[in-house]
Amino acid sequence: MVQQVTNAPADRRRLIRRIAARSLLALGAIVTFLGVALVVAAWTEDIAIDRDIGFANAEVVADSFTRTLVRFYTPDGAEHIPQTGVLYPAGLKQGDVVEVEYQLDNPELVRVAGRGAVITLLPVGSTVLAVWAVLVPSVWTLRRVRPPPSPADPAEPTPVG
Repeated sequence: MVQQVTNAPADRRRLIRRIAARSLLALGAIVTFLGVALVVAAWTEDIAIDRDIGFANAEVVADSFTRTLVRFYTPDGAEHIPQTGVLYPAGLKQGDVVEVEYQLDNPELVRVAGRGAVITLLPVGSTVLAVWAVLVPSVWTLRRVRPPPSPADPAEPTPVG
């Protein structure tokens, strides 16, 4: 009968490292997918506005971390304060008056005039790049093959100094 010798702790560590590396790669893939989805969504909204565009001057009525609300009037005299806020609000503060572009059929879809989805490329691209800049070395470190420590061979003399 042949007895198989296994190194259970080393096998377990190898398995944990492989799972950790694959999990980090999955995290990177998810962040990349969400970044691409964000850019595509911004482009889709811009296309919808450009197809049926209206212009107005809007007053910034509220500015918070999550959204910037504006109030504007359409040519028919209706007041609109889109609940989702204005697209691409960087640099706006409460009380500012800014020109906006909106979709005539859906005045809830409004963006600051002259701004578009191109603005999303830099923050999304740098975020995805930063995530991968951290993940690649981490995965490389986890997947690196390390030889198991070998016991000192008493037959060979140990070099001194």
